[in-house]
Amino acid sequence: MTKIQEQQRAYQLTLLGRLRDELVERGVIVVLAAGEEERPWLDVTDADDRVRKVFVHLAFLWFYWGDQADERVSCTDIGYAADRIREAALAGWHPGEQGELSFNLGNAARAYLS
Repeated sequence: MTKIQEQQRAYQLTLLGRLRDELVERGVIVVLAAGEEERPWLDVTDADDRVRKVFVHLAFLWFYWGDQADERVSCTDIGYAADRIREAALAGWHPGEQGELSFNLGNAARAYLS
């Protein structure tokens, strides 16, 4: 792991730790997890006892738990993010497998410049 990757991982852990603390205060069942090579995440349990992983996307400063537009929130305001994730967990996660965010930044840049 490069120095930059180590710094990014440390920042992800910091953000997720702060979010975990906020979610716990709101009564949400949440566990901070991180594999040796995997990026860190939170396991958040919804009202139906289904678990979703919440990740940090540093390039966009988002917390996200799927690939839908309503499954991400800015991580610049941890309290607001915790409220949104709590609401989503209380409503229950979207059915089906958890989607993964993916972006083609080249396409986004071309669309922006057009």
